[in-house]
Amino acid sequence: MLHVVHHPHYVSPASVGSRFSFDKYGLVMAALSESGVRHVLHQPEPMPRHWIEAVHDPDYVAEVAASAVPPAKARRIGFPITERVTRRAFLAPGGTWLAAKLALAHGYAANSAGGSHHALADTGAGYCVFNDLAIAANRLLAEGDARRIMIVDLDVHQGDGTAALTAGRPDIFTFSIHAESNFPVRKARSSFDLGLADGADDAAYLTAMADHLPRAIDGFAPDLILYQAGVDPHRDDRLGRLALTDEGLRDRDRFVMHAARTRGIPLASALGGGYGDDRMEIARRHVRSVLALHEAFQQFVAPAEAGAAGD
Repeated sequence: MLHVVHHPHYVSPASVGSRFSFDKYGLVMAALSESGVRHVLHQPEPMPRHWIEAVHDPDYVAEVAASAVPPAKARRIGFPITERVTRRAFLAPGGTWLAAKLALAHGYAANSAGGSHHALADTGAGYCVFNDLAIAANRLLAEGDARRIMIVDLDVHQGDGTAALTAGRPDIFTFSIHAESNFPVRKARSSFDLGLADGADDAAYLTAMADHLPRAIDGFAPDLILYQAGVDPHRDDRLGRLALTDEGLRDRDRFVMHAARTRGIPLASALGGGYGDDRMEIARRHVRSVLALHEAFQQFVAPAEAGAAGD
């Protein structure tokens, strides 16, 4: 069964003057229902404030909690922080943490939001308020749910915030393949970075993954993977600079799951980026990503279950 974390308050009205639309997260659930795939929904709680403050500057957390983020920071984020955005900002890290807990129990689970990898210690950036990946990883490690966590970030944009917030930690490995000339202009240093040239296609992308991801996993030996599964490497994405097709994204996701499951590593995915005028198509692209991960995961589960039944 596919385990999906979602909260109705992931959806928020678009902010005046911003090109970012929160309705994508509701459309994702509509597209998931449209797919006909059976799934179990899990509703997250807001991440307790002290876990957010363990990663972000408490003064910045207070600004978000009060919906009083200064205009300069709001511009850097890309939208004003209203009360509904504040509520969502606390829910998304709770969702990624819950998806990770479900993955530890079941092998795979997906958060229908999250992947906010540009948020830094004292400010958000690039449509990201709090860095759910870093927050969830820190809590999971602190509470003993995992000893070593790898964050695999395949959004078209480098996960600069995640890299900066986890720098120097021996128990977190950050892996990023992205478009080198895309946002952010100033890249952070992940544990592993590979910037691809504009227009890199399916073959170039999958070759790069095959050359580097299995080696990184084997070298670090994580007992949990958090996967930022942005679909903005797609050739039609409004903010992307790569040229992956639908089939390329599917093969990317199947490769990541195969790399995790052949090593017995649970994996939780977060939505990440995906941009375009046809928001329903973007939502379907995200759902196809989740389903590719689920289908690849099922290939490992079904034989084991069949063998158990035969015993």
